[in-house]
Amino acid sequence: MPELRKANEPATSFMHASLVIVWLGTAAVSALDYFGLSGLNHEGARLLADGGISDSSWQAALIWSGLLADLLIGLALLLRPGRASYFVALFMMAAMTVIGTALQPTLWLHPLGPLLKNLPIAAMLWFLLQTHNATQKLES
Repeated sequence: MPELRKANEPATSFMHASLVIVWLGTAAVSALDYFGLSGLNHEGARLLADGGISDSSWQAALIWSGLLADLLIGLALLLRPGRASYFVALFMMAAMTVIGTALQPTLWLHPLGPLLKNLPIAAMLWFLLQTHNATQKLES
């Protein structure tokens, strides 16, 4: 069993690093977009308005909540990788997917697949969570 774990280490490390980049990158892009520096012309606020949330105070609160959640999850994955951070990331990704679906169900049909991409992210997080559990059991 330790040989199997060693064989998976490069793939596991790559998955982990990819997820850190996704969360920290999303936080950075959200901040740039909020301040009008992304070139996307406040895409987050537009998506919320199209989803029925047109009040700018609510938009700001939701954008900053999501931004801070992304930042904290990215930092947790970077600085404290393990069962808790993988679980929180999986839970938050599922919650954000549900919220995104409620506000903009057409994002499931978008050509670039912004919500569809959450499925492989969920699979990676589930794999990392299970691998971490297996590692913990082997080390016990």
